[in-house]
Amino acid sequence: MARGVNKVILIGNVGGDPETRYMPNGNAVTNITLATTDSWKDKQTGQLQERTEWHRVVLFGKVAEIAGEYLRKGSQCYIEGRLQTREWEKDGVKRYTTEIVVDMNGSMQLLGSRGGSSDEPRQSRPQREPQQAARPAPSQPKPAQQPAPDYDSFDDDIPF
Repeated sequence: MARGVNKVILIGNVGGDPETRYMPNGNAVTNITLATTDSWKDKQTGQLQERTEWHRVVLFGKVAEIAGEYLRKGSQCYIEGRLQTREWEKDGVKRYTTEIVVDMNGSMQLLGSRGGSSDEPRQSRPQREPQQAARPAPSQPKPAQQPAPDYDSFDDDIPF
């Protein structure tokens, strides 16, 4: 029997400052809203149209700590996680929410400038390269380490 695939990939802008809390076991949980915008040209009028979708994102563990520390309203980021729907009851009414869960199987990548696009100044923090959290990036050789191709060693009997 085939198993399903539940994977969500988003690139968007954070809608507000992250909210980070800690569970009793000490693990961090960070909530953010992420806006993604589609744009297209209307065939009838020729005008540019836009539609913005808002996504609830919940991050767990180390990636949650990083998101809480470095993301701000307006920051651009890449999110990779899974869809999850929760149900609860309030005042006798069942309520539902669907969110993107980023745990140890997901990832979050900081994009854009380090200064962010928030109007308020950020506190001074140590300068760090944007990093992918919860999944180590594969190490790739630097271009300078690769030898330059020797074009004289190619055969001249290329058919074109």
